[in-house]
Amino acid sequence: MVQLYNLHPFGSQQVVPCKLEPEQFCGGGRDALFVAAGCKVEAFAVAGQELCQPRCAFSTLGRVLRMAYSEAGDYLVAIEEKNKATFLRAYVNWRSKRTENSRVCIRMVGHNVEAPFRESFKDQMSIVEMPLSEAPLCISCCPVKGDLLVGCTNKLVLFSLTYQVINEEFSILDFERSLIIHLDNITPVEISFCVGYVAVMSDLEVLILKLESDSKNEEKVHHHPCKTNNPVKQINTDFSNETSQIESDDFVICQKPMELLGEKSEQCGISVTLELTGLADEKIKYFHIQHLLYRRFTPDISFYVLSDDIRLHSLQLLPIYHTGKCPLTSDGKNSFHGKELLSLFCFFSLPHVGYLYMVVKSVELMSVYQYPEKSQQAVLTPQFLHVITRNNLQCFTVRCSAAAAREEDPYMDTTLKACPPVSMDICALRIQLFIGLKAICHFKSHVVLLTKADPEAIPERRVSPRRFLSRKDTSVKMKPPVAEAGWSLYIVNTTSPVQLYKEMVDYSNTYKTVKTQSCIHLLSEAHLLVRAALMDTSQLEPGEKAELLEAFKESCGHLGDCYSRLDTQNSHLALPYYKMSGLSLAEVLTRVDWAAEDESQKYERGLIFYINHSLHENLDEELSEELAAKVVQMFHAAEPKQLPHVLCSPSMKSVSPLTALSYLRKLDTYGFSSVLVTLIKAALALKMGDLDMHRSEMKSHPEMKLVCGFILEPRLLIQQRKGQIVPTELAVHLKETQPRLLVAAVLGLQKNNKIGIEKADSFFKVLCGKDEDMIPQLLVDFWEAQLVACLPDVVLQELCRKLISQYIWRLSKRQLPDTIPLRTSEDLINACSHYGLIYPWVHVLISSDSLADKNYKEDLSKLQSLICGPSFDIASIIPFLELLSEDTIAGLSVHVLCRTRLKEYEQCIDTLLERCPEAVIPYANHELKEENRTLWWKKLLPELCQRIKCGGEKYQLYLSSLKETLSTVAVDLELRDFLNVLPEDGTAAFFLPYLLYCSRKKSLA
Repeated sequence: MVQLYNLHPFGSQQVVPCKLEPEQFCGGGRDALFVAAGCKVEAFAVAGQELCQPRCAFSTLGRVLRMAYSEAGDYLVAIEEKNKATFLRAYVNWRSKRTENSRVCIRMVGHNVEAPFRESFKDQMSIVEMPLSEAPLCISCCPVKGDLLVGCTNKLVLFSLTYQVINEEFSILDFERSLIIHLDNITPVEISFCVGYVAVMSDLEVLILKLESDSKNEEKVHHHPCKTNNPVKQINTDFSNETSQIESDDFVICQKPMELLGEKSEQCGISVTLELTGLADEKIKYFHIQHLLYRRFTPDISFYVLSDDIRLHSLQLLPIYHTGKCPLTSDGKNSFHGKELLSLFCFFSLPHVGYLYMVVKSVELMSVYQYPEKSQQAVLTPQFLHVITRNNLQCFTVRCSAAAAREEDPYMDTTLKACPPVSMDICALRIQLFIGLKAICHFKSHVVLLTKADPEAIPERRVSPRRFLSRKDTSVKMKPPVAEAGWSLYIVNTTSPVQLYKEMVDYSNTYKTVKTQSCIHLLSEAHLLVRAALMDTSQLEPGEKAELLEAFKESCGHLGDCYSRLDTQNSHLALPYYKMSGLSLAEVLTRVDWAAEDESQKYERGLIFYINHSLHENLDEELSEELAAKVVQMFHAAEPKQLPHVLCSPSMKSVSPLTALSYLRKLDTYGFSSVLVTLIKAALALKMGDLDMHRSEMKSHPEMKLVCGFILEPRLLIQQRKGQIVPTELAVHLKETQPRLLVAAVLGLQKNNKIGIEKADSFFKVLCGKDEDMIPQLLVDFWEAQLVACLPDVVLQELCRKLISQYIWRLSKRQLPDTIPLRTSEDLINACSHYGLIYPWVHVLISSDSLADKNYKEDLSKLQSLICGPSFDIASIIPFLELLSEDTIAGLSVHVLCRTRLKEYEQCIDTLLERCPEAVIPYANHELKEENRTLWWKKLLPELCQRIKCGGEKYQLYLSSLKETLSTVAVDLELRDFLNVLPEDGTAAFFLPYLLYCSRKKSLA
């Protein structure tokens, strides 16, 4: 059932000063109206609310049967009849015709204009003759490209719009017959064409096709008919033969109703054949057919009288373009070739029912219009469907803008954006009385109506039911009209979208007090009206877009109010509508009717959902103390479990701590107790300066349970304002009093994906008041805790690199930690596998430096331990070693450790022999094993012998090291090999004990 509202979509009206009764009329772009009567076409200037004035007139070849205007190309095309023959003519450059007797050029389609006459075409109207092998029945112009589609008895002929360039400033418009679409088993009564989409309508059938370019198969396409596969053709042919045999005066054969969508529509039984007719040297488009829709109706033969009673009418394809995709040319006019199709809708109607389909990405029946009385004609616009009956002009709402919005915006129907559903019931905004309505057309913001109070022309003949139901039927012949009184041609100005929107909002206020769905329905209609107007900005007057945008935001606010206050299943839509309205949280709260001061007031789900979601976002908005108190009261009454989370929002910073504590204590009395409530109480106590209460609350739960509380609500520690991380007062206090808990809490947040790595690092830097380049010790503690925790989502090498670079930087700069580290190197080695045991020779090396600063021992030990661990890629540390000099024992130990991990043993032996000989043997015992064992006698032994020969201060150290080395080599080598590695100029008495041991080790064994 269609709901009727008594609104005023129609404004002022004026009479078109025609001299003869119009036979055909149509809009001429933004500012003209064409009226055909007799053998003449008159053009009238239409500009806003001004009176309609004659502009020009031109004669036609005969009576105009059909007429259409194309804004792309700015031409008028007409089917004309003279002496029972029909002609197709296009009227080009008609704006240059000043008087009825002005010079006119007539030329044949596709013929090049001779050079001497080209310049004269700029200032005169041209008539382009388009001969056809069959009589044209109907025409349609593509609103985007200006191509012309002509319907004949068994085919459609496509004329592509072309231009003959005369000079930089002027081009002659022309056409090229580029394609013929042969159709079997259907005779077009009306057609519609838009960017390759073709809609064909017979008396009771509608077929929608799409012409697609086939660039992949260009080489295979030739200039001859190419039939589409149609397995049902033979069946339908047989059926037609049987029907013709059975039909007689006593029987009427009606095929059953049918609706086929998508690929299934190929089974409709209508054969479609393509024939390319473009010139071979032109840029020819290669097409193939895609079937989209086939719909067949069956008449109710119980009450038919004339064929008009059961015929379809008002076929129309309505395009909607991407917003802002219509660029302007240098003269300020719209560039139609720049339009990008977003959605396409197809409308057609029976006398009592209209059908609206969406046909671009998917073919879907959107709306069905039930008329209260028999319709005669209808026109579809992005905002409305205008239908005329015998004595009424009806205005219905449409859902085109709702469907197009979902096609254009991927965020539609989310928490960010919303739009009334396509399935929402349609309504009639107005049924306006007009006596004797005969025809209607629409252009820009005008509806043109032809009325005639006298009886209709009587048909020349009646046809039998059998005859007029047959597919072979011809249209009813009407007597040619003559000039007579009793008719009028009106231009009805439609109300501006903003004015009609305001009226709809005022009308909706009558439903607010009773809280019905009608309020939402009417406000949704108002929203779609404004949305549709914004989708076609090319039709807007200057300054009108700003008004529409303001109305759009206002309508979103009204819908947000409805969904927040009415108890509906779609109450969650309050959130996206309020977001689109641009209203702040405080502005929304001031719109709430705070009727009751106590807790008895009922709050609907939509409002609670919006406020709860808004408070969970990082809004840069702080509520006043009064509004914050009302929010606390609201959630305590409606959603007590969400109250702790609400209090953690940055927007609630101004809430009174005493008020918040009183409501939190009530939660305890309700049996609602959790560690989260405890933490919030502690934070509020800190805000009041009650440290005793704060300590009492913090001690009421163990540390790990408190960490769980922080995981439930990270905003207790970290908040964000204007895109910047802001530590809370509680976080600052924990840094001073319980840093271990703070680090554990942030680590818990990271483990549970509540905070990212970079955000956590920034938090500690801001908390400790450090610049981006400065690393506080608390952040180092956090990195160490990450390694200990072995987080799976942390990049291990990157974490180790950050720690090692910080250890090295502090050692090189002799920079002490700004706070006491939470873990010692021993703690880390015991708790974390990534920190390895420090090699024994490193301890020997470090102990050799009696002047070493004990203040840096922890950083050095952690660095050495991490290098000794199994996880770190040593090659990545090399660039950082440049900061650490080898002049100190600490730096030397790190360099030697890294070279050792890189297996540069010989260089390490040389370095230790030079800098710390006492560490050589421990180093060799630890490192020179297995395949590196040979370095004992190939590298270490010769080096020691050589240095002993040179003497010096370290002679005794070298000598003791040599003895240790000889003992080891004597064990590993056979006597012959041992002799070979000894120096030739050595003292025999010195080496003799080792030779004796080597010779006797077998017998000892």
